[in-house]
Amino acid sequence: MSEPSTHLVAIGASWGGLDTLRPILQHLPGELHAAVVVAQHRAPESHRTAFRDLLGAVTHLNVVEADDKDELRDGTVYVAPPDYHLLIEDNTIALSTDGPVLYARPSIDVMFETAAEAYRTRCIGVVLTGANDDGSRGLARIVELGGTAIVQAPATATRDEMPLAALAAVPGARVEAPEGIAAAIVELCDAEVAA
Repeated sequence: MSEPSTHLVAIGASWGGLDTLRPILQHLPGELHAAVVVAQHRAPESHRTAFRDLLGAVTHLNVVEADDKDELRDGTVYVAPPDYHLLIEDNTIALSTDGPVLYARPSIDVMFETAAEAYRTRCIGVVLTGANDDGSRGLARIVELGGTAIVQAPATATRDEMPLAALAAVPGARVEAPEGIAAAIVELCDAEVAA
């Protein structure tokens, strides 16, 4: 199977994630040469569109609640619905109600691992604030398959457990404060596009 021609940015967040995601998305250009998928731990009964709307209000990117079989498109942010795993199959999204992983559905690890398999060197994994270690195993898989790892600087996180676990799993990950994460994403995507 050949690799997709553009990047996939996979972002995982938990406790404090909304406040961190908003400035990141705010500084991404609408013509970003990548699709973005987001797994944010939320309560199963969360209102399906409120999170999407809060993110969409601050960015030039198109923000949608992910649906099963959505085709990944550049300049679009796909948010995992509450209580569904978001998986990547080739260049499409699959939603799953399989059991929680590390007590979470959506699982960041599940999203990262499937994104790594589908996008390989063109996968950029981003671990943000959170109070568990979800995402660390998946981030390691992204790097193992040639992708890039970015971790929120633990000192800037609302809860630093998730970034610290990610750095323990991927010591060579790029570490950025939220304001630097968007710039790093643009740099990585544009460097590949210009090559």
